[in-house]
Amino acid sequence: MKAAKALDHSTEPNSARQADDTQADKKKSSHAKAFGGQAKKLPMRIRAAGLGQALAFVRAKAKPGTEQKVNPGLILLLERLGGWVLPRLDPATAAPVSDDALLRAILDNDATFLRRATLEAMAWLEWVNRFAEAEDLGDDDTPEHG
Repeated sequence: MKAAKALDHSTEPNSARQADDTQADKKKSSHAKAFGGQAKKLPMRIRAAGLGQALAFVRAKAKPGTEQKVNPGLILLLERLGGWVLPRLDPATAAPVSDDALLRAILDNDATFLRRATLEAMAWLEWVNRFAEAEDLGDDDTPEHG
């Protein structure tokens, strides 16, 4: 009987830890779904409006006005995309980069830079979308505005 009580008490902290892990997984999952969902939509936005406008749209969704929360999944998407593209176009660029680094580089450079950045971004997004599809991260529940 004492062993059963000891067993019951030893599982209680684990249950609390598992509940915390589950909540962390749900939070991580929502960020991952936002990342995957926007990564899936971004190539079409780039084709329709161009890389700069598409990045500006995602950044606006990532950092909305004061009444809404910042979306870490979208910020991560912008940081990772910039972290991939910028060092390939300018080896002097040090990673990690900020979420607006690629957008600023597009504004500061010429059309050749934009074309090369677009090609690199599309190649990276193709790879990320395959990965996101394999991990079932393509469902983005954030509402569309624009």
